[in-house]
Amino acid sequence: MNTKLITMSAAAALCMGAFAAEEEKSEGWAWAMGEGITFDENPIVSTEVSLSFDSKYLSYGFVDNNDPILTPAGSMTFFDWVTFGVSAIFDTTKYGYRAGYTSRQFQYTELHPTVTIGHSFSPEDFEWLPTTVEFAFGWDYEYIPNSRIKGTYDPDLNFVERAAAKDTHYWTFEIGLPDLWFEPKFYYERDAMRDDGTYLNLEVGHTFTVIGDEEDETLTLRPSIAQGFGNKQRVKAYASRPWMMYDPVFDEYYSEAELEPLRRAGFMDTMFKLEAGWNICDGVALSGYVGYSDFLFDRKIRRAARTYAPERKWTHSWNFVAGLALTFSF
Repeated sequence: MNTKLITMSAAAALCMGAFAAEEEKSEGWAWAMGEGITFDENPIVSTEVSLSFDSKYLSYGFVDNNDPILTPAGSMTFFDWVTFGVSAIFDTTKYGYRAGYTSRQFQYTELHPTVTIGHSFSPEDFEWLPTTVEFAFGWDYEYIPNSRIKGTYDPDLNFVERAAAKDTHYWTFEIGLPDLWFEPKFYYERDAMRDDGTYLNLEVGHTFTVIGDEEDETLTLRPSIAQGFGNKQRVKAYASRPWMMYDPVFDEYYSEAELEPLRRAGFMDTMFKLEAGWNICDGVALSGYVGYSDFLFDRKIRRAARTYAPERKWTHSWNFVAGLALTFSF
């Protein structure tokens, strides 16, 4: 069965349906692809579903899965303010055997239900605003299936025990200024259960319209750069784990004295990214990205990143990543 052909055929059918149903907006209830249900042109409810492919799974620049993953997701937004969503991360290989938990090939390794309150305000809404401001405040629960079990891993050491991964939940806040040329975006995340860690990220970039105009962007390109920062708990949780005591580059072990300086706040991942977006038709979009991630500003965290993954095959802290996503909005 040709899954790609079926997926693209479905997208084409939706495009044709949206084109056939297109008509002048009128007062009262209405529905349109890409806009959802409206009343007197005011948004009531809209739905989005997507399927994403990523070449590897990075968390704050560290490799959580060096093999490709799939992420199906869906969400419903009410009154352009409140969004309920869910996403799941699926392994595409037997990476779990190598990473210290049971194989989850084509089974989910994480499940994320989310609730977000967010909106966009422009100078048309408030005259005192100098530019458009977007914000989102969210809650994200991370569920880990029971197959992720406690075990041991001993590449060179004597049975370093790995604790079972635990569920957690995050509080997040994001604010952006999309109408400025460099499109700054600030992201805040707080882990409220597992490590009590805080992560900050600042991103700047610019969206270039390759085909179309500001009112109807068909093809866009967006280069960007982002810098992450973690507090003591976040850096400690990701940069000083027990199985990271051996550095394959220098063929030597970390001492407790060397691990201690990692238990403090510091600059984490730097990400250079190029994104492309193709609006196939109303409500159907295909996007992709390529990125380069490294730890440019903290030598000790950069060294620790080489041995973060349980596979212990790393000799570098940098990673190239790429991904594709197909999104339907209705």
